[in-house]
Amino acid sequence: MSFDDLISYFTDPTAIPVYTLPKTMAYAFVLILAALGIYEILKRLNVKIDRRLAIAIVPYVIFGSSARVLRDAGLTDSYWLVTPGIYVFVAAVTIATLGLSLFMQKKFKFPYFKLMFAVGLVLAFIPFIFLRLANTAGAAYALLLYMPWVAIFYFVKWKLENKIVVLTHMFDATVTYVATSSYGLIELHVLPTFLLSMHPASFIFVKLVAIVAFLLLIDRYAKDEKFALYLKMIVAILGAATGARDFIEMTSLG
Repeated sequence: MSFDDLISYFTDPTAIPVYTLPKTMAYAFVLILAALGIYEILKRLNVKIDRRLAIAIVPYVIFGSSARVLRDAGLTDSYWLVTPGIYVFVAAVTIATLGLSLFMQKKFKFPYFKLMFAVGLVLAFIPFIFLRLANTAGAAYALLLYMPWVAIFYFVKWKLENKIVVLTHMFDATVTYVATSSYGLIELHVLPTFLLSMHPASFIFVKLVAIVAFLLLIDRYAKDEKFALYLKMIVAILGAATGARDFIEMTSLG
C-alpha cells in the first residue's frame, strides 16, 4: 500500500466500510492530539473553561450535526460535511468565531460568549432551512425513552457537569437505539455496531457504565481541575454531537 493509498484509506468518506477498527483508533488518536492543542489555544487566549464557554459552544454542536445530515440526505457531497472533514470544519469555524468574539470583547467590551453564541445560533439555523420534519413519532418515542434518564439524574447528588456529560451520552445512546431498532437507520461505528448486534438495548447500558466510570476516575485522579473540566466538556460534546446528528437524521429522513 502506497502512502497515498494509506491517506485515502483514513480520509475517504466514500470507503466501505466507513469505520473500521484501525480507522477508529486513528481518529481517536488525532482527536486526542486536537483536544490537547485546542486546550493550549484556550489557555493562551485566557479563556476560562466554564459554563459560559460550554453554552456558547452548544449551537456549533447543533450546526455540525445538522450540517452532517445534509450529506446523509444527499443534498451535498462535500467532503467537509462527513467524517473526518466535518470535525475539522466545525472546529475551525468554532475557533475562528471564538477569536473574533474575543477581539470584539477587547475592542468594545462586549462579552465574547454572547456574540459567539449568537453567531452559532445563526449557523445552526441554516441547515434546517433545507431539512423537513418527517418523523414526529420517532422524535416523540426517543424523547419519551430519554426522559426517565433526565428524571433519575435530576435526583442524583453529583456534580452538575458530571450529570450533563452522562445525559448527553444517554441521549445519544437512546436515539441510536430507537433509530436502529425501529426506523432502519444503520450504525456505522465499530463498538456500537457490535453491541447493537448483541442486543439493541445493551448499547445504552454499556455506555452508561463506561461514562460513569470515566467521570469517577477523572474526579478521583485528575490533579488539574481546569483540565479535568475541559475533558468532561470534550466528552459531552462528542455525545451531544452524535446524538443530535442521529436525532435530526431520524426526524428528518426517518
